[in-house]
Amino acid sequence: MATEKNEIVTKDKTDIANVDMAQADIRSLIYVVRGQRVMLDSDLAMLYQVETKALNRSVKRNINRFPEDFMFQLSEDEYQVLRCQFGTSKMDAENNTDGRGGRRYLPYVFTEQGISMLASVLHSEVAVNVSIGIMRAFVEMRRFVANNAMMFERISTVELRQLQYQEQTDAKLEQIFDYISEHEESAQKVFFDGQIYDAFSLLISLIQKASKEITLIDGYVDVDTLNLLCKKNEGVSVSIYTHEKTRLSDTDIKTFNAQYPSLRVKYTKVFHDRFLILDGKTAYHIGASLKDAGKKCFAINLLQDDGVIRDILQRLQLETEE
Repeated sequence: MATEKNEIVTKDKTDIANVDMAQADIRSLIYVVRGQRVMLDSDLAMLYQVETKALNRSVKRNINRFPEDFMFQLSEDEYQVLRCQFGTSKMDAENNTDGRGGRRYLPYVFTEQGISMLASVLHSEVAVNVSIGIMRAFVEMRRFVANNAMMFERISTVELRQLQYQEQTDAKLEQIFDYISEHEESAQKVFFDGQIYDAFSLLISLIQKASKEITLIDGYVDVDTLNLLCKKNEGVSVSIYTHEKTRLSDTDIKTFNAQYPSLRVKYTKVFHDRFLILDGKTAYHIGASLKDAGKKCFAINLLQDDGVIRDILQRLQLETEE
């Protein structure tokens, strides 16, 4: 059966595809390289129903018709980028492989002007008809870009704003990290009378550092002490070592445990100073009972000797009584 002028016959099949219907497939073969829309020599050879090497031979015989803005050869990097986009098999035409799955030379690509010129050097009716479909595909792509220029501009603007926001965020985070590195936790802190809010804020921040357990050694505790300890993280247990004549009642302890489990109160007379120990490894020496923080001048010191902390915990085990 004879084919009509506006039809393409594929190389391996007898199916006939209308040029207009094939434009969607043609658009999928158009790539952007060096800022230009181009098509690969192997894809063009497939459409024109010739071997890739035959297409390139025709071009070389008429090389004066194909300046660099009509045709150019891909670099190795450009070739690898395209191969990664859609796999290797499509890039390696069967007549241009070296027997190991790769081409013997880097492929050539043709711009819209070069594709138009191809039809004149191939001297085939198929090439003319296919070129018509390709030109229409290029025109349609340009029309789409033109009609959506405003949308692309908005997208670019949004991306620019995102980049600017990211840069600003990175700069702010860098400032925060610099501040943290320059303002490491002080080993000592002094509060003067009247600094009740500051003192309580610091004590709460210390209490919230514990992830497992809090040990408080304080001879004088009451409900105000529990009001500080209730700010602990969920699941953190509390052990208070205090004088037997504490103002903390059994009802106070049960009420606390009902909301913020778990609290244990033990009694000892051997400690004069106050200590706050977090997770059994970080300890603070506190110059006043927690309930009186900020009412008079007092200091908080971070104990930096691990041996001292171990000694305190061992003494608690030996000297305390229920």
